[in-house]
Amino acid sequence: MAGYLFLAGGAEFQGVMQQPDLRAIELAGGLNVPISVLPTAVAADQRYQTMGSRARLWFRELGAKRVEVLPVTDKRSANDPWMANYISQSRLIYLTDGFVTYAHRTLQGSACLEAMRDAYKKGAVLAGSGAGAMLLCQFYFAPAQRQIAAGWGFLPNTCVLPHHDLFGVGWVERLTRAIPEIVVLGIDQQTAIVDDGEAGRRVDWSIYGQGGVTLYRHNVPVRYNVGQRLIDSFK
Repeated sequence: MAGYLFLAGGAEFQGVMQQPDLRAIELAGGLNVPISVLPTAVAADQRYQTMGSRARLWFRELGAKRVEVLPVTDKRSANDPWMANYISQSRLIYLTDGFVTYAHRTLQGSACLEAMRDAYKKGAVLAGSGAGAMLLCQFYFAPAQRQIAAGWGFLPNTCVLPHHDLFGVGWVERLTRAIPEIVVLGIDQQTAIVDDGEAGRRVDWSIYGQGGVTLYRHNVPVRYNVGQRLIDSFK
């Protein structure tokens, strides 16, 4: 058994993200299940406390009863036994936007990442916005280094470009030229794609929020808007 994936294009915990986040809570099992928020991607510039406070308030306003913001900010905390155990017992795990390379370096090979994998295998919702969404795929593009790197592979053969409606679209050509066989998902801000179809296993996706998702194969774009379903295994 595997859980559900939730990939958002950025600008989380505000505006029209209420709809997809409520859907994530529903898939996780309802308002009483444990939720973990990891603001690791903003720890590099000390914004994790602000992000964490906003996330906690947001989920509580949505009605969630058990929201824990975990200060996974460095290698030591990423291997903290208590935090890893809480993640493994969570039904919704949310990775925020921020600096993708820092988040990858901090969580790679850690007890917390293994706990995420364990929770996902047991049916949890694994959610990421911006940098968080990028890391859940097989590949990610690190803008600062202008390099393509290996992600965590929860969604094989894909690379997410968040903030697609602002600047993410500018990365498409580089990616499709470097790795022509992959599927690139350009996700607009305040937009999420969720594998919540009846099959529920990375084949039948719904689009929530205010924008849309552009799927690129061999640099050929196909646009899907909010309310549409995307039927694709991304192979």
